[in-house]
Amino acid sequence: MRRYSLFAVGLWVLLLFSAPVGAQTAIALGHTEVGTASFYHDRFHGRTTANGERFDQGAYSAAHRTLPFGTMVRVTRVDTGSSVVVTINDRGPFKKGRIVDLSRRAARDLAMVDQGLAKVKVEVLSLPLREV
Repeated sequence: MRRYSLFAVGLWVLLLFSAPVGAQTAIALGHTEVGTASFYHDRFHGRTTANGERFDQGAYSAAHRTLPFGTMVRVTRVDTGSSVVVTINDRGPFKKGRIVDLSRRAARDLAMVDQGLAKVKVEVLSLPLREV
């Protein structure tokens, strides 16, 4: 019996620590984060995003490090209260302190193109039925 218990504990530990790096934790509707938003440089227009789509500066899309692809979020500029709804279709931003990278259209609607950065609140509105 003791051998089985050690085996079960060992298997549990192996499974626990073998999760892929960046594995998702459960995200609920209404989950929010506050931090700095940036937006994509024009040179990324037309390139392939992490989920396989072509990036379009004119679309309402964004990159987030961990939210599942297809998640719809409301991004609200903290100082003005203006907001946009975007769909997560890429990974990033990879610069320390930033929580979301927006398409130029979304950044323009938040009036942050001239500054390049803005403090925002990101709120999960809907999750995909399955991660793509």
